[in-house]
Amino acid sequence: MPKYNLTPKKLICILYKHGFYFIRQNGSHAIFKNLKKNLKVVVPIHSKDIPRGTIHAILKDAQITL
Repeated sequence: MPKYNLTPKKLICILYKHGFYFIRQNGSHAIFKNLKKNLKVVVPIHSKDIPRGTIHAILKDAQITL
């Protein structure tokens, strides 16, 4: 598994590039939706990098491959 660090801001940019848009935020979790694929993804908004397993789960839910 390749090593990489993603901040929430970088992950959100990746989601925007793949057709997701911001719906709402509940506390420290932002919810994004893609109408074409009919998918919803939750991104934790914290000051630290997102853990690798969480990144993989979010990208898998969003049907985005590295």
